[in-house]
Amino acid sequence: MIISRTPFRISFFGGGAEQAKWYHSQGGSVLSASIDKYCYISCRILPPFFAHKTRLVYSQVENCMSTDEIQHPAVREILRFLKIDYGLEIHHDGDLPARSGMGSESSFTVGLLHALHAQSGIMPARRRLAVESIKIEHEVLDEAVGIEDQVCAAYGGFSRIDFSADGKFEVHPVSLSPSRLAEFNSHLMLFFAGPKQCDTGAIEAPPNRDELLAETQRLIGRGTALLESNEPINGFGELLHEAQQIEKRLTPGLWSDKIEKVYRRARRAGAIGGRYMGDAGGGFLLLVVPPCLREKVRGALPRNIHVPFRFESGGSQIIFYKCEREDYLQLHRQGVRRINGSSAEGGQRIRTLAAAKQGKRGDHSHNGDVVEGVGAER
Repeated sequence: MIISRTPFRISFFGGGAEQAKWYHSQGGSVLSASIDKYCYISCRILPPFFAHKTRLVYSQVENCMSTDEIQHPAVREILRFLKIDYGLEIHHDGDLPARSGMGSESSFTVGLLHALHAQSGIMPARRRLAVESIKIEHEVLDEAVGIEDQVCAAYGGFSRIDFSADGKFEVHPVSLSPSRLAEFNSHLMLFFAGPKQCDTGAIEAPPNRDELLAETQRLIGRGTALLESNEPINGFGELLHEAQQIEKRLTPGLWSDKIEKVYRRARRAGAIGGRYMGDAGGGFLLLVVPPCLREKVRGALPRNIHVPFRFESGGSQIIFYKCEREDYLQLHRQGVRRINGSSAEGGQRIRTLAAAKQGKRGDHSHNGDVVEGVGAER
């Protein structure tokens, strides 16, 4: 059994600069931080005693006989990428909803890669996890995502991430004392805006897109310098408000009337600035709030769940490791040969036996999908 834990992230400045269309021509940077809200992936080699070869448990449950049958695109392509041909059971649990603007999809990709590498006896470096995740999401899954989320999930911490025109990246941790980091954390509040309402589709870039992105890039340096100084944190909130106004012009389709109303209520209650992370009215709203006004802001947003959080610096980690690889692989390969080498009629017989055993014994192990044991001839 292997369990990986991979953080979600919050992003402050630079949104859009992690997209290939921008950094391939201009380079770019983002300022982001991982937080103590995680994606958990557990996996184990599934003994070949069951009617399915692979079992996936996420918002759905899949019991599959081959990788090709797997409906979850990321799981299917990661298994192919790593050339895994043995049976697995994979479970996913997350502290926050999926597709809510917190980098959850990339945290899942990074976490699953990490767990499966560990299952094979490999503990990959953070850069390798990030690079492989970017490759899978961009080249294999062809997803319209940037490259910030994969890097932040793999590395963790509060960092400026620089992207060069050739697609390479460098991670530069922001140097803050523990007391300054705690002071900054005490000024931040995160609220759930709700689930995604609809698919906004492709959003057409405004004619002055490059000019607007250049403005957000300048804010990264100003924000970092403020935090590294002794200036009041409130100034960071003002910069964040400025950045949000720029992003509203960059991606007007993402900023709904619903989010606008919530943001205005928060500002009237004392929030200095904020950043919307989400799409189509769903996602999260990150606010900079003086500590003395936190309760007032919380009271102004009674319909929005407040999510307390702290910064984290560990990135993706293996938090449980008990390798049964050699114990089960030989059994599995014997089972694979037996199932794959049988005729379609023979495969059906195995499934029928499993159903019969479920009826006779009431065996609830893996929903009763138990097949005849390897080597047990009848």
